[in-house]
Amino acid sequence: MLSRTASALVPVFGRLTLTLDGGGEPAPGSIIAANHTSLSDPAIVLAALRQLGVEPVVMAAAGLWRVPFLGRALTRGGHIPVRRGAPGAAACLDSAAEALARGRLVLIYGEGGIPEGSGSAELPPRPFRSGLARLAAATGAPVVPLGQAGARRVTSGGAARQLAGLATAPLRRPDLYVHIGAPVRLTGDRQDATAQAHRAVTAAWRTAAGRLAGQAAVPAVPARATR
Repeated sequence: MLSRTASALVPVFGRLTLTLDGGGEPAPGSIIAANHTSLSDPAIVLAALRQLGVEPVVMAAAGLWRVPFLGRALTRGGHIPVRRGAPGAAACLDSAAEALARGRLVLIYGEGGIPEGSGSAELPPRPFRSGLARLAAATGAPVVPLGQAGARRVTSGGAARQLAGLATAPLRRPDLYVHIGAPVRLTGDRQDATAQAHRAVTAAWRTAAGRLAGQAAVPAVPARATR
């Protein structure tokens, strides 16, 4: 439901382009690691993935489950609440491992939140938390780096600016880019694996940001029917 809704709404708010490195769509049982810069980028990422027929399980802040209607939709979709700092917070990784074992793809934001600042300029991925590396180590799942750019042109900053961005985006229709890199297998200890994942996502983000700036990049991927 969330992926279908995102696919319907995102084209209203911006012009989405998806590119990817060789290897095609992410394999079942993969971890998709994305950069997080705006409240709007999860919808953009879901819309882009659906072009490939991919509808992932999303690891998201537990507070979203308290939002009317959205919370029920998240529960029905099997998405995973992340209760950072709460007792039993690590249980979300167990739920993610179970989803991967069933062949689902799990979308995780390694930064654990969006950056501060009200401008619409692109921001590189901030340092990752350890959850991504822990999940990859526990499951042996490959990590598919995903970089997105342009979401801050839809929403960024405080509440008033967020609402203004949403209200004007259908008129502005900013360019939105998502780039999916080649999968990587994290190696080394937790710190090394976290740094490796961060480098891969940063490289994918640089490709997306380069397209946003008008630089050359790999050809866009045509939309495909959703499975």
